[in-house]
Amino acid sequence: MKEEEDRSKSVEVFSGSPWEAEIIKGLLESNGIRCVIKDGILGTLSPYIAPAVSVLVTDEEYEVARNIVQSREDKTGE
Repeated sequence: MKEEEDRSKSVEVFSGSPWEAEIIKGLLESNGIRCVIKDGILGTLSPYIAPAVSVLVTDEEYEVARNIVQSREDKTGE
């Protein structure tokens, strides 16, 4: 039997420096949200080419992830 493919759309929930993206990724993962960093290697090796990297989540988890990121930004004043 063929397994069903996950065709979830990825949505950007955060964009910032590579170290900020790692913090956001850890925060989301600790809340049970699957996420990936886009352009992480490029942002680290060539920050002048890709000064910002993105954290992506599935479309289904976007609202919860956005609330978590927004809550962090409110607390840190960013």
